[in-house]
Amino acid sequence: MAKLNNLLKDMLRWIDAGATPAPRGADAEKFNWFRCLPFIGLHLACLAVFWVGWSWFAVAVCLAFYAIRMFAITAFYHRYFSHKSFKTSRPMQFVFALMGCAAVQRGPLWWAGHHRVHHQHSDSEKDVHSPKMRGFWWSHVGWFTCDANFAARHERVRDLCKFPELRFLDRYDILAPVLSAVTLFFGGGMLARWAPELNTNGPQLLVWGFFISTVLLFHATASINSLAHKYGRRRFAVNDESRNNFWLALITLGEGWHNNHHRWPASARQGFMWWEVDLTYYTLRVMKLLGLIWDLKPVPARVKQEARDRRGARQPRLKRAV
Repeated sequence: MAKLNNLLKDMLRWIDAGATPAPRGADAEKFNWFRCLPFIGLHLACLAVFWVGWSWFAVAVCLAFYAIRMFAITAFYHRYFSHKSFKTSRPMQFVFALMGCAAVQRGPLWWAGHHRVHHQHSDSEKDVHSPKMRGFWWSHVGWFTCDANFAARHERVRDLCKFPELRFLDRYDILAPVLSAVTLFFGGGMLARWAPELNTNGPQLLVWGFFISTVLLFHATASINSLAHKYGRRRFAVNDESRNNFWLALITLGEGWHNNHHRWPASARQGFMWWEVDLTYYTLRVMKLLGLIWDLKPVPARVKQEARDRRGARQPRLKRAV
């Protein structure tokens, strides 16, 4: 009876992340396969591509939805909600929180709270996803598929908890993905009828635009936890194993300059040097020109000078910005 009760609670958490408290104790860090069935199903659904086929339009939608949601994660979930590296209006804050939820990486409070813990305890025993302490698979997927890290760390994001709309999105983070999937399915059906020259349909747009795009997006984002603390160059000798990785920076719109970021997390820019491509930051600059955001926090001049002087050389440990 207790086992059935736990399964019912896990099912309820698919819909309402705040319905019941997550289990604690020795078993809390074990893989909870039942609660993670939607995550597993997301990956398996990609195999439907062998039935729905492909079209250039479907591939374009896949890449576009990937880029839009990756920007919502990198610019807002990470640089705005987690590090407060710029300011924006409350409506804009909500719009990008909603877009971030559509990435199927939980809600903004959950994401920011755990990320702040990561920065405070980076690559130590208290780091929620350190590959140094727990290995690749834990840092990539294990840490959030167990119950120990299911609950949002509200004590870490009191500044964000004052917004009821963010608390709503965080608790019902399933709504945005479902709305996205339904829109793509019916949108594809309408295109099949009104624009047959695009060679697409509802099932095809659902598979490419949502399932494949979301899985690619997840693993690209997770690679910053797992790979950017293992592979790349260490310009700054910060108190963790963060690395700068050009290839990860490309697929994550700038997040791959991870060693830079751990040297000065408050900056809206992660590619400190002009040749370090940071597409998220370039987009933020355009948004600033349009008046959509303001007060982008820069890289301090002294940190830029350190970057010029070091050129990847290992130096004594430096005090890390919070």
